[in-house]
Amino acid sequence: MLFAHGVLAAEVSAPPEKTAAKPRAARKPVNAAPIAGTLDGSNGETMVVHGRHVADGTAARYMNKTIYLGPLGNRDTLDTPYSVMGVPHDVVVNQQLRNINDMAQYLPSVQLEIRGDPNISRPQSRGFEADIIANSRLDGLNVVSTTPYPAEWVDNLQVLNGLAAAMYGPENPAGVFEYTLKRPTDRRTERLSVGVDSIGTPLVNGDISGRVGRKGWFGYRLNMLHADGTSYASGSWLRREMVSGDFDIHLDDRTVIEIDASHYTYDARGLAPGFGIPAGTAANPTGIGGELPEAPDLGRRLAPGWSGYNMETNTYLAKIRHEFSRDWSFTLGGLYQDALRQSFGISDTLTARGGTDGFYASKATATTTADDFRVGSNMAYVNGRVYTGPVRHDLVIGTNGYMMGNYNPVKAVTPPQSLGTYSLYGPAPMNGRQPYYEGRYKSSSIVSQSFIVGDTLTFDRHWSIMGTLAWSWIDQHGALNARSALRKTFSANAAFSPTTSVMYKPTDNQTFYFTYGRSVEAGPVTPNSQYYTNTNIALPIGRAEEYEVGYKLRYQKMQVNIDGFRMTSPYAMYVAAANGTCAGGTTCQTYTYGGTQRNYGVEAQISGEVLPRLSVLAGMTWLDAELVGSRTAAYDNKEIVGAAPLQASMLLDYRLPSTLGAFASGWAFNAGVHYTGNRAANVTNTLHTGSYTTLELGTRYAFHVVRSPWVARFGVSNVTNERYWASVYTGAPSGISGASSSLYAGLPRVYHFTLSAEF
Repeated sequence: MLFAHGVLAAEVSAPPEKTAAKPRAARKPVNAAPIAGTLDGSNGETMVVHGRHVADGTAARYMNKTIYLGPLGNRDTLDTPYSVMGVPHDVVVNQQLRNINDMAQYLPSVQLEIRGDPNISRPQSRGFEADIIANSRLDGLNVVSTTPYPAEWVDNLQVLNGLAAAMYGPENPAGVFEYTLKRPTDRRTERLSVGVDSIGTPLVNGDISGRVGRKGWFGYRLNMLHADGTSYASGSWLRREMVSGDFDIHLDDRTVIEIDASHYTYDARGLAPGFGIPAGTAANPTGIGGELPEAPDLGRRLAPGWSGYNMETNTYLAKIRHEFSRDWSFTLGGLYQDALRQSFGISDTLTARGGTDGFYASKATATTTADDFRVGSNMAYVNGRVYTGPVRHDLVIGTNGYMMGNYNPVKAVTPPQSLGTYSLYGPAPMNGRQPYYEGRYKSSSIVSQSFIVGDTLTFDRHWSIMGTLAWSWIDQHGALNARSALRKTFSANAAFSPTTSVMYKPTDNQTFYFTYGRSVEAGPVTPNSQYYTNTNIALPIGRAEEYEVGYKLRYQKMQVNIDGFRMTSPYAMYVAAANGTCAGGTTCQTYTYGGTQRNYGVEAQISGEVLPRLSVLAGMTWLDAELVGSRTAAYDNKEIVGAAPLQASMLLDYRLPSTLGAFASGWAFNAGVHYTGNRAANVTNTLHTGSYTTLELGTRYAFHVVRSPWVARFGVSNVTNERYWASVYTGAPSGISGASSSLYAGLPRVYHFTLSAEF
């Protein structure tokens, strides 16, 4: 049998039937794969055997043939009518990634909205902002997206671009960010890695995995991390600590229980702050106009030594999967997560001084929002296969959902502090003191649960149709302040999300597809303010729509995906209230859907080996993202803030051939180029970030000590020390056309070195 999430791939001269266990026989067409959800392996880590064990990641396998689609389970990419891009395990290892957000740079349709630090970012796909929880998943279960996670914890990332509410329930049209945990390996492995990141953050990572008991019925994986030292800026400080345990308990050859638990802390001081872009129209009374000022060099410290974060994320996950037969299986899972964050950074706002750009005003204010997210998520699916004459049906019926509570501090203890006005390119504020807050209360909650049914009809080797339907229930509650109780802000019953696709395979290695989908998403909540007519009220559910056409080709060890899409979604904004004035005679505003975000785009990605020993992961996305039909004329037909019109990346990895000798054949070299086009930086499009290109270079050397594989890796990111604005987004969630935008500079040149040994 193959254990669930199988992780051993043998590449030896033995016949195929000797390297992998045969599945049990079942009545099916010759080319029919096992149904989704059976214990047939996964898209997780593989270990390659070429006569003797080689070091992790050195094969540079950048193509994934299998992807995970939640209730639909594991499917071949050629049988998937969606744009799915991935960052496989070998990229994570060879590029020495330190947090899961580092993976986004290799996916041309993905960008990050940095929330104080690159480790704490809200992702977006195809120009649509993801929800805090609805769009992010760990092994299929919802998790918080705006809390830090170590890259050493997960095996890989895949992103389903486009609408997915018919499979996953209500979510923003930003797709699905699916992280796969590292699981126990069939081969016993003790892996130790030590390294350092510039300026000087030494780290040590221990990863122990294997199976014990009769037929390896108990699988274990223990993963520990410690990093502590100076980060990318002189005088800064960073500490990362993680411990996790992942266990597989095989009750028999048809049933497996998976249990996972992890604890991660992320503490930082003196790292770069964000910069606010103040309100402005075409006249731009702030004096800032056209292109933004050049981004600062983050190699200099731009914040006081007390400014930073203390963050802690605890995650617990359990699943049980049972295979009734070759054609029927059941999956049940649940997750609980507590993501705490203490934020005491400074807040900077760009300004003008003497008509010259590049100055900012700095403040220190106690943060009194969102210092704790508590999440519980669930899933239960039954997958089956039946035949009606010559037509095969791959069926799914099930449910998934989550509940999340958001907790805020009761009040600030430290009053706001003005730290002065500074230049982006001169001395930075080093004065002030750390602000504090106290208490905690539950400020809001959301419960979302969906009932899902789906069927994939395969008529012959060429034609198939896939359809999934979801009915969703949403309840949202909120509190005006610490002294008020939670009250219902919105609810919806049986909100409907359908998706249907047609696939045509002219040959076994290529697929044309067309997909149409509609989805619902939970409405955003109006912030508490005396200036809004509908404060603390959630808007009705939003409804997005998508058309997508695509082509996929797999040739030898290479895969190509190309698609085009059109997507629309309601856009929330403030508009002047029809009647009434607020405090001080100010005209009240109403928070409402005031337009439509309309995105056209074309995506392409290539992955795998384009030549012997040359692996590639490359892609590009052209995007036209605009606000149309705006109730505010100044915003109509304007570019969406932060959505790049063109984004591209290419990662190459070349291994020297064995014909050069034993010593030379251990060497490999990699290079990556990332391009992001000019983005709008405010809702009126009077400000833009400018485009940028970054370069990364690296090398590794694999060797054996006695019979144990070792590998040394050295890499440099942002080789040219490019100064650029990495992230810009509007100052409030869900596409609000608010008064300001938030802006974050990109990281400077950073060096990485890691030495790993496996025993």
